[in-house]
Amino acid sequence: MTALISSARRAFHQRLVDDSTLSLSADGVASNADGSQKTSKAIALSIASGIGAQVMPKKLDGQRTGHLFEQAVQEFLGATFPGLGTIRPGNWRIENVGGSRAEYQIARYEPYTHLDDLATAIEQNPTLASVLGNSYEISPDVLVLREPEPDEAINRDALVVDSDTARHAVIRSANQERAIVHAIASCKWTLRSDRAQNARSEALNMIRNRKGRTPHIVVVTAEPTPSRLASLALGTGDVDTVYHFALPELTKAVKASGNDEAESMLGILVNGKRLRDISDLPLDLAV
Repeated sequence: MTALISSARRAFHQRLVDDSTLSLSADGVASNADGSQKTSKAIALSIASGIGAQVMPKKLDGQRTGHLFEQAVQEFLGATFPGLGTIRPGNWRIENVGGSRAEYQIARYEPYTHLDDLATAIEQNPTLASVLGNSYEISPDVLVLREPEPDEAINRDALVVDSDTARHAVIRSANQERAIVHAIASCKWTLRSDRAQNARSEALNMIRNRKGRTPHIVVVTAEPTPSRLASLALGTGDVDTVYHFALPELTKAVKASGNDEAESMLGILVNGKRLRDISDLPLDLAV
């Protein structure tokens, strides 16, 4: 009998192969490799070959690849996280909103509903933008949302709430009906310096602009190079943890590359609890 998360991980990798997100060029360069870096190419090729990537005449463009990667992450979380009801009960919804950023999706949910009013005020008075900059802008890729609970559910085992108290708690649907942001996953197929910085900036905006508990803030990536993973994973205070789409495969590939520096850096990231496998993500979100 195959465990739920193990099965979903295999399906996640197969999805990346089937839609050509993860592919190989005719000369053996994986689609997530930096073609100008020997180590990147060697590590990425090992991972892609192990997962079963196929040779494609032309790899997908960056925007298409990013969108498909977001969808694959959403499907993986949708297949796993709601199944953890024994340790994290709730009415959950996993959304990929990366393709509809212009609609300012995050403002539809708690604890960020006030950002909709702020965006409207800036539209009416553009000079506010010069004061606030982009500190209020949050463009998520994948959201893990929890629906508020009716009092009947809260009071299922005992009378916990009534009409006299707890009148502002967002978990009660009697108080408000908007879903609550439990987690945000930023999906980065590869990591260059600008992408790592964008992920950090978005995480800080999530923290600064909330009116309530900080959601889980994670990054999922297929970047093969430990030094580039370190550019985002090292340090604390913004992103909770970075999750690799194939960490055991990455570890094996880095060891086989014979690059001592890369192997040492990967060890620091993993042993320092800054880099984990995507299979760890659903359980970490249950904390």
